[in-house]
Formats: sequence, C-alpha cells, structure tokens
Amino acid sequence: MKLSVTIHQVRLGAAEFKVIRPARPLVRAVLVDHDRHLDACLDQDAAQRIGALWTLAASSPRALIHMPMRGNKGPERELPEDGTRRLDLVLLHHSLQFAPSRWKEVRGRLGRGRPGTVTLPDPGHIGEAVIDHEARHYRENRDLFHQHVHAETLFMTGSAKVFRETARHFLDVARNGPGHVPVHPNYPHFCTEFHSNDGVLGDAREIHIEYCDQWRS
Repeated sequence: MKLSVTIHQVRLGAAEFKVIRPARPLVRAVLVDHDRHLDACLDQDAAQRIGALWTLAASSPRALIHMPMRGNKGPERELPEDGTRRLDLVLLHHSLQFAPSRWKEVRGRLGRGRPGTVTLPDPGHIGEAVIDHEARHYRENRDLFHQHVHAETLFMTGSAKVFRETARHFLDVARNGPGHVPVHPNYPHFCTEFHSNDGVLGDAREIHIEYCDQWRS
C-alpha cells in the first residue's frame, strides 16, 4: 500500500523535528474531546488512511505524524454538547521524548513541506501479528499509550508494537462500516474502541471510533 504524504522539517534552536502529514486533508474525520473519553467519527477513506498513518507511526520513531481535523464539519447526526472540543491528532514514538508544549511553535513553522510517498503493508495484513493479550496486562508492560492534550491537539504516545497492533481498529471501521449501515437501518451504528480493559491504555482515556456515512456539507 502506498500512501501520499507531506514531509516537513522544522528547526527550533538546536533541535530539528520531522513532521509527516497526509497529502490530502482528512475531510470527513472529527475527533471530539468529551473530558472522560474521546470520540472519533470517520468515513471510509479517513478510517483507512488513519489506519495507514497509525502503522506509519510504528515504523517512524523519529517523526511526528500530524492529522489536522479540528476545523472539519461533523457528521449530520452529531449533536452539539456542552464542554466538548474538537482536536487535531499527533502520533509519536515514546523514544522521541517530544514535549507537547513545543507543538504550537512547531506547527506554526510547518510551511508547505515536500511531497513524498511511503510504502506500507497491504491493509489486509496490517494488524495480523499475533497479539499476546495476557502479556498486555503484566505490570511491567511498556507497550501502552499515553495521552496529552495541548494546543487543541491530542498527542498519542506509544511504542512501535502498540501502534502496529492497534491500527486494526481503524481498518476494521473502513472495511466493515460501509456494509453495515445500509443493512441495519434501525441501528446504523458501526464502531470499535480503545477500551480500558484492552491493556493498551496507560495514562490515556478510552477512544470510541464510529463509522459515519452522512456528513454536513
């Protein structure tokens, strides 16, 4: 699978940061902060490309994977709720030790970047690695996600292993959501989630991921 991206290099003092964005905007994608949990609403294209970017994060430990989406229009059935806010998303490997407090300055210097293409495993093979569910709950398990929110952006920090194993959530939505909705008119809801019992969330909230086919224009 080939994915078109834009690659940015940003220098702040002595530090240089590599930021990778999808070449085409993720138009039908929103990430909503509900305080206790997070909701992601995605169409098929956004779900598949986010799954690919999730996999890219596993093989790009020196890069920040940035997905702008906080300014997107939401799905038609989305209801406004008090206390919620829209967020962008950044994926990063824990070894990068990037401070989210520096993100606003990095984001402001991104510029146009340069086009690039990355080759990833075929979507049918992403997430097929054998997962040791019991090992996830060992006290010494380091393959956990941690979250920070800064400058209207959710930072998902994790290991290569946990990014690689959890990309399947988005690919499942892309693969099965479009077929589920038409044949379940009374309950057109297809979703998956990063659940607290999955053994992949450290200092991180649950994320509910829903397929949405009707969006506001």
